[in-house]
Amino acid sequence: MTTRIVTILNRAGIHARPASLIVQAAQAFESSIWIEKDDVKINVKSIMNLLTLEATYQTKLTLSAEGPDEDDAVIEISRLFENRFKEE
Repeated sequence: MTTRIVTILNRAGIHARPASLIVQAAQAFESSIWIEKDDVKINVKSIMNLLTLEATYQTKLTLSAEGPDEDDAVIEISRLFENRFKEE
């Protein structure tokens, strides 16, 4: 399992557009991919799960993946967070 801490850097947090970008990126990978906030762990291949997470600006999340392409999955999704989902 590959794990990385990511921080939400865009001011609007995870709303419909960033959630859609995360889901699209995650679906390109065979691995199972999760994001954890506090004690809530969700599958990032579901947009509804991401939207109900209520992840706002400066929230730290644990991103993890398990499977044959787990390293690539974590790197790719981490880049979305680092690039502020191309919003700013």
